[in-house]
Amino acid sequence: MSHTDNGQRPRLMSPKEASQATTMSRVLLSLMAKEGKFPQPVQIGVKRQAYVRAEVEGWIEEKISARD
Repeated sequence: MSHTDNGQRPRLMSPKEASQATTMSRVLLSLMAKEGKFPQPVQIGVKRQAYVRAEVEGWIEEKISARD
């Protein structure tokens, strides 16, 4: 299993990266994920979570497409 997306970028992104990509705080993203309004993070360690880059990027695209 490859840990990169198309050999270029890592498939996972840290909460900090997801926060920067969405311009929302890490706390808000966590709350939204718990409410089913943002992709769920993946537990990759005892105290470490990451988001699937493709899911976050898809969520962003969805938001952009939804505007009129």
